Amino acid sequence: MKRRSITKVLVTIFALGIGLCLQGHPGYGMPPVKRSVLANGLVLLVSEEHSLPLVTIELLIDAGSRRDPAGKEGLAYLTAQGLLLGTKKHSEVEINEKLDYMGASLAVSVGRDYTSLRLRVLKKDLTEGLELLLETITEPSFPEEKFHREVRETEAAIQSSEERPEVVAEKAFRKKLFLDSPYSHPVEGTRESLGRIKREDVVKFHSAYYSPNISIFTIVGDVTVKEVEDSIVPKLSAWHHASVAAEHFSTTFAGGPETVEIDRDISQANIIIGHQGIRRENPDFYALTVMNYILGGGGFGSRLVDEIRVKRGLAYSVASFFGAGKYQGSFQIVLQTKNASAREAISLAIEQMKLMQRELVSKQELQRAKKYLTGSFPLRLDTQRELVDFLSRMEYYGLGLNYPERYRSLINSVGREEVLRVARDYLHPDEYILAVVANLKEANMAEPGGSAGE
Repeated sequence: MKRRSITKVLVTIFALGIGLCLQGHPGYGMPPVKRSVLANGLVLLVSEEHSLPLVTIELLIDAGSRRDPAGKEGLAYLTAQGLLLGTKKHSEVEINEKLDYMGASLAVSVGRDYTSLRLRVLKKDLTEGLELLLETITEPSFPEEKFHREVRETEAAIQSSEERPEVVAEKAFRKKLFLDSPYSHPVEGTRESLGRIKREDVVKFHSAYYSPNISIFTIVGDVTVKEVEDSIVPKLSAWHHASVAAEHFSTTFAGGPETVEIDRDISQANIIIGHQGIRRENPDFYALTVMNYILGGGGFGSRLVDEIRVKRGLAYSVASFFGAGKYQGSFQIVLQTKNASAREAISLAIEQMKLMQRELVSKQELQRAKKYLTGSFPLRLDTQRELVDFLSRMEYYGLGLNYPERYRSLINSVGREEVLRVARDYLHPDEYILAVVANLKEANMAEPGGSAGE
């Protein structure tokens, strides 16, 4: 425990140091990054930062929930969680004991596009920590008993989330909008789909997708490029690649307007209004970022907050965003309001979408958006963990190593006319999907035209 506490203190000091360093560069300069591709197809990113004797590693694998086979939604999630349940050499208990002894952390996360494992370790324990990380990736044993425990725990978490109206609304919205697309189902699957997944499915999924040729290995911290090349690359090169099957991704979206209404005995309505969005690689991403900041992504500086919360006091919270992924995602306006004001809040939100399409934004709005977006950019690089995440995703989405230097100009080049153009091209206020979780009687929502929920 004492050793863990010391590590946390060192991480805090490092966070402050790197944050001040990065914010001092007007061009968002960050420590140099060395990129290489190993013979097995693994992309390797190395960034030296020697302020403290700490190293953070992220292994990003293109094996998110979008790769779940139909009927077995949640398979990618269970596979990733199973990595830490034991290997051919060490049990789950032994893995945790090793991490505790080193004062290290090893965590896994799963999204719709990719799965990532993140290791944070002191420099002196880097060799042992790296071996443990690679062992969990290449030699997981997926013990039968632990696998069933993970299924039960996931089912319990899903059941618990059904008491959270904002989660219920999100699931209903995605299911309606994405139709049969791999983006339609929850990352963790459903209680029904989890019951159809067997340990053999997890083993097969791991064999098919946990491969270096669709992975990115990012290492940041107190390590030199030469040390990585001499000591780490040989270990990474021993990871054998697989032939990953070609992917067929459906991008069919539901047309609107359509409404999903779910009746719950709650005091406030949880509402999502939205439609199809964009891919991250879309060249209009930056103009849309500026436009969305003005519409609803800028907190108290946005039109949605000003009109719905500040002027009328209708919403507890309201925001908009584009969920841009490897494939075409969604646009959403998310808000919570009293049941009785649900209809009015929805109408106001849709009207603000239309207003964005009718006239140019003001010069003051545009300037405020650009100032915030460019000024807040260094905060994405504040800590070692954030820098690792940033570099991994920069590579995953093909943004290029000079992206931090280009970001300011990409945002500042957006003009009022371009904001109007992308609003007209990408906002669809007459073709929305509306998901409402509320006391429908109080909200006066239950009527013909909406589809009943649970």
